[in-house]
Amino acid sequence: MPQSDVPRYNLARFDFVSIRLAVACARTGNLTEAARECHLVLPAASRRLRELERALGSQLFDRHSRGVTPTALGRAFTKRGMAILQELDNLMLELADARQGVVRHLLVCAGTAAITQFLPPLLAAYAQQRPNVQVELEEQVSQQVVTTVQEGRADLGAFVAGPDTRGLDVRDFRSDELVLILPEGHRLAGRSPVAFADTLDEHWISLNAGAAMLEAQQRAAMAAGRPLKLRMQVRSFDAVGYMVASGLGIAALPKAAALPIVGAMKLRWRPLSDAWATRQLQLAIRPDADATVVAFRDFLLSTSHNAKAG
Repeated sequence: MPQSDVPRYNLARFDFVSIRLAVACARTGNLTEAARECHLVLPAASRRLRELERALGSQLFDRHSRGVTPTALGRAFTKRGMAILQELDNLMLELADARQGVVRHLLVCAGTAAITQFLPPLLAAYAQQRPNVQVELEEQVSQQVVTTVQEGRADLGAFVAGPDTRGLDVRDFRSDELVLILPEGHRLAGRSPVAFADTLDEHWISLNAGAAMLEAQQRAAMAAGRPLKLRMQVRSFDAVGYMVASGLGIAALPKAAALPIVGAMKLRWRPLSDAWATRQLQLAIRPDADATVVAFRDFLLSTSHNAKAG
């Protein structure tokens, strides 16, 4: 929308208490309960809501005998309102940390493979070395990791090579190996490496769209001229393991993450013979990253050879 087309509102009406009240109304469906959450008496809460609607020029809630229901505008407002309140909460936390000596927050977005195999000991070592820098970690699929860093919403990303990283400063980090995991007694159970193409008669369990592992499987199935019989998609390696243990399909997982799951769930594993089963994990930052981010990236790279997978 062109800047000239953006409606002009009286920002004095958009205080945080009123925003929090509207969000609470949408969540609870009850003005009395929302007022109590916001430490307001009911008449004051009702007046705030009316003034907010007047400032917007539209109704946020339909009132009825059972409570309140957000209108289409109300749903849009509360969605953005929740994001504003989350940022406010984050600001308060950062200010509290600053009073205790934390001078910088870094946001790292990482894929499941990096988190489960490599990052925890490195982040712990960095926290001991730089207690005045608070590192926050958010798990995402590889494509989302790259996009988040490209858009400047994260300081550093750790992901499996594959997504388009144009515009980023990318360095190789670690490598891992995908292995097949199977229920006990499965016909494909064995010790010798098996070709992925020889598994395509089976139903598969994999991660959600955007995950590097799923995209590699789909490319390999297409190259073999066979469909990937994708039965279920889940968010975590543990969930993959539970699906396989229930006999719902087979799966591929990074070996270091797979072995504990195989042991705990009494599964079997087998190497994959395909070259793509060996994967490169990478770190990415923006070219304009400041010195703290660059130093953090270099710390992960310089110590990563000491962080053994599995």
